[in-house]
Amino acid sequence: MPSRLTTVLLGAAISAGCAEQAPPARTVSEFVQNPILLEAALVRCSQDRRDSRYDQECINAREAVNRIEAKKEEIRRAEHETRSDAKRRALRQTQEAEAEARRRAEEDERLREEAEYLAQFGVLPPEDYAPGEEESSVDNVPPVVAPEADVDDSN
Repeated sequence: MPSRLTTVLLGAAISAGCAEQAPPARTVSEFVQNPILLEAALVRCSQDRRDSRYDQECINAREAVNRIEAKKEEIRRAEHETRSDAKRRALRQTQEAEAEARRRAEEDERLREEAEYLAQFGVLPPEDYAPGEEESSVDNVPPVVAPEADVDDSN
């Protein structure tokens, strides 16, 4: 009897060794590199979710999807950051240009008021003074023309 049991056990072991084994599970990197394999695995895994929940190939396929989505999100975030930087630079340049235009307009206004004040006393503005001639001047103020002083020598 023991030899019969030994024979049966030996036969079972041999037939188990010859039985068709499941192919090794594909790795996450294989799925990431080959989207067709990934899609096929996801279709197979989604057909019987209860049985494939702990199947190594299904776990790897889900992990590959997560990695692909994370990579897409990283690319999208980088593109968004690039666009945001460009918008910030453009806004900063616009604000700087506006500030420079305001500064020039204020300087022109100050010089105009000074020339008007001095014109009351017959003082002409300097030769090189011409407000509003700057390229980005906000105001279009014509140069101040001081009236000539009427001098009465009849006294």
